[in-house]
Amino acid sequence: MGLTSKVVLAVVAASAVALFAATVWLWPRLARRSAAAVTGRVGLLLATQLTLFASVGLAANNAFLFYGSWADLFGQKQELGVVSDHTDGGPGSRNMTRIGTQRPDVPGGGVPSAGGRIDKVVVSGRLSGIESPAYVYLPPEYFRSAYAKRTFPAVVVLTGYPGTAENLLKGLRYPRTAHERVKAGKAQPMILVMLRPTVAPPRDTECVDIPKGPQTETFFAKDLPEAISQSYRVGKQARNWGIIGNSTGGYCALKVGLHHPDRYAASAGLSAYYKAAEDPTTGDLFHGKQELRDRADLMWTLENRPPSGGSFLVTTSRQGEGNLRSTMRFIDKVKAPAQVSSIMLDSGGHNFTTWRREIPPALEWLSGRLSAQ
Repeated sequence: MGLTSKVVLAVVAASAVALFAATVWLWPRLARRSAAAVTGRVGLLLATQLTLFASVGLAANNAFLFYGSWADLFGQKQELGVVSDHTDGGPGSRNMTRIGTQRPDVPGGGVPSAGGRIDKVVVSGRLSGIESPAYVYLPPEYFRSAYAKRTFPAVVVLTGYPGTAENLLKGLRYPRTAHERVKAGKAQPMILVMLRPTVAPPRDTECVDIPKGPQTETFFAKDLPEAISQSYRVGKQARNWGIIGNSTGGYCALKVGLHHPDRYAASAGLSAYYKAAEDPTTGDLFHGKQELRDRADLMWTLENRPPSGGSFLVTTSRQGEGNLRSTMRFIDKVKAPAQVSSIMLDSGGHNFTTWRREIPPALEWLSGRLSAQ
């Protein structure tokens, strides 16, 4: 049974309840001072607490989708089978293969022209050598005859670390939100390319090109747009591309947009931080090269290498987020011709509830800065 299975949660929760009842029932019999009685009391208490904590952990994971499978929880790489499919995806690409499809969680989702379609793909980086799974949401308009000869703007959507791409579908509901914004007349139809920034799991690469290691920035800045543009009706100019993410994904989105305004016209960081983390999950990112560490510091970049263009959106809250001060510094340092916007909530923590409040206006903001042609 899968990690996110409701059956697993029900079994563990039922076990916790049963062990609690057994503890209450058996406690008088284990009140003696013998070694067996003490061992029994310790065993019952330990088993009850373990199942209780497991129940809470499973419930939290099902709600926020921190991990999508047992293998993901234990940091095991999951190899994906690849089936070449060159239909419905334009001319096809050697750098991307579609391995499945699923219906979006929207009204009429069973019919692509009414609800759109989500493709599960594997992107193979031509320059970086990185291979990563992703989901591609195609809006209903993509399948309508009136749009048959049109290209669409595309937005790369990134999770935090160590999140899964499924977070973006179920927990943060990007396809549904995009569909609702278009239906309400507040956004244009856009293709969403959804994946996690952890393209070399379980390592957190912080979206940098690591010397003699994963070339993650190259993958997101060059390989991913190239592969998607070859496989779907997406423009190849910077004005056709945006990037958004939360937490680590927000840092990655801002950094990639800041370093590559020739590829991404608009970048949005939800609850982002502004300097690459360095801890046991990242390993040695820079191999002692200060110039690479500086480059991964967005404040340093804004001070020493001001962007030649691009639009940036940052989000924070006056109470609940830890990035308020650094976000205000980032806003202050962005200078023309670059542009910066912000979403500032009165309160909101570093969690899915906060990001679900920010995603609708963020998608509208991206839509207003991207072009289909």
